[in-house]
Amino acid sequence: MHSTSVWIDAATHREWKRLAARQGATVGETVKLAVRRLCQDQIGEELRRGFSETESAWLDADLG
Repeated sequence: MHSTSVWIDAATHREWKRLAARQGATVGETVKLAVRRLCQDQIGEELRRGFSETESAWLDADLG
């Protein structure tokens, strides 16, 4: 797997290490999980806002 570096402050790095230890995971695995959850939160927020007229029309279209 390809990897890269991300520069963060020391306090944030300590927090990532603490969270990773609590999860029984690596820092990288914990970052990956956090990114996934943030994406899911954003999708949830978009769904709570409802559909646009175009999206509603597409969803209600007769496929028949």
